[in-house]
Amino acid sequence: MKMTPYAAEFHRHIAEILERIMETQGEAIAEAAVRMKRAFEEGHNIFAFGPGHAGMFAEEMFYRAGGLAITNPLFSSGVNCEARPITVTTALEQLPGYGTAVLENSPVKPGDALLIHSVAGRNPVAVEMADRAREKGICVIGIVNMDYASRVASRDPSGKMLQDICDVVIDTCGDYGDAFLSIEGLKTKAGPTSSILGSFIANLLTIQLISLFLGEGKEAPVFQSANVDGGGAYNQDLLERYRDRIFYL
Repeated sequence: MKMTPYAAEFHRHIAEILERIMETQGEAIAEAAVRMKRAFEEGHNIFAFGPGHAGMFAEEMFYRAGGLAITNPLFSSGVNCEARPITVTTALEQLPGYGTAVLENSPVKPGDALLIHSVAGRNPVAVEMADRAREKGICVIGIVNMDYASRVASRDPSGKMLQDICDVVIDTCGDYGDAFLSIEGLKTKAGPTSSILGSFIANLLTIQLISLFLGEGKEAPVFQSANVDGGGAYNQDLLERYRDRIFYL
């Protein structure tokens, strides 16, 4: 039995967007990596946040094979996909004050680098967090679907969008509404792209940052898979050596 032609269309579309990211976002990704490196070398730390499925970006950046030990996720159970009922995540993303509460009750400090992935860039949890972070002297790097974000209005009381606040903005080059695929007989669209694109950008940032460290003859603390022989011991050594820069243990 063959896959549906719609699957091939999804694959083709994703491949085209990945190529567009490579062609158009290289400068922003390189700048973001420089700022992340600068924060770390000045004694500060690196954090990543995203509400709902955008949080997969943060999950991709920490404690995994090929990832940097020094990249920390910023999680909040209210806007994670593990929340129950899951619909509470939608309400909390739009609740003024929630982004500030998450930031204030986190280990993120002035001088740190904070990456925020928000597909539409309009909800208070991301906008407010970015605004408060900038006020504190935290470098904010936004990962936003700019086509989507340019077609919607802010839900934050300030009227700002995430891309209006960030020090660096990386465009995921995704689709308006995230899902893009029209299937005959389906009233809405299928084929969301944001999780794939966010994870791709997360790894481009990681690779760029590793290259910057190695280019200056410095160590890049990269995890091995715990399922290769010796991987567990290697990773444990990294965790011990960088314990003061790690907030997920």
